[in-house]
Amino acid sequence: MIRITRQDGVQILRLDRPDKKNALTGAMYTDLAEALERGNTDPDIRCSLICGQPEVFTAGNDIGDFLQYAGKSGMTETPVVRFLRALVRNEKPLVASIDGIAIGVGTTLLMHCDMVFASPRALIRSPFVDLGLVPEAGSSLLGPQLMGHARAFELLCLGNAFSAEKALRAGLVNEVVEGDVDAAALACAREIAAKPTEAMALSRKLLRGDTEALFERVEEEIRIFASRLSAPETIAAFQAFMSKKKA
Repeated sequence: MIRITRQDGVQILRLDRPDKKNALTGAMYTDLAEALERGNTDPDIRCSLICGQPEVFTAGNDIGDFLQYAGKSGMTETPVVRFLRALVRNEKPLVASIDGIAIGVGTTLLMHCDMVFASPRALIRSPFVDLGLVPEAGSSLLGPQLMGHARAFELLCLGNAFSAEKALRAGLVNEVVEGDVDAAALACAREIAAKPTEAMALSRKLLRGDTEALFERVEEEIRIFASRLSAPETIAAFQAFMSKKKA
């Protein structure tokens, strides 16, 4: 589930499925998408903060749940796709707090955040190619822009894990926090929310630039991702993953 609270103009979105390492279900994606969409129109929401649980941000997709949704619609209108589109269309500042693992979409959503705080035990990894898939959430465009081609290739294609310090050096994380990472992220989100709203919105829009190319890349990734679900090497990779998980 997603626990949603508000504090001083900050919408706090806490991933709360610790028994499954915060693996994201369709219902959770829907809640996240609705929260970001709500933020676009609610003047009382001036910043959003995404955080997880101690030692786990998210293990990424709940594979079984995802395959059920993808099998019905071919991914075109799945909850995860709605969330990815909401990330691109999000108009309010977005902050993330990572403590522990951030896998798959737990990595790629960070590229849409304005500020990212990580604990020293954060571990960021995107094993898309290992599953016969391709990067998503516009990361194939944002990753090279943020980190350069070589580091983006290492993260998104080779699938290497990035420690908090390595993610900091790569520009994916703003600060590594030795103490309470959630508190540090919330303090930053509250500081953002306290600033002049229109000036903040205009400044953020200038920094982000035209997002149409990003939206088009997200749609292209979705089409390729969907086509890969029926590829023999992808099916074999998923079967091996599910067998290993059951074992």
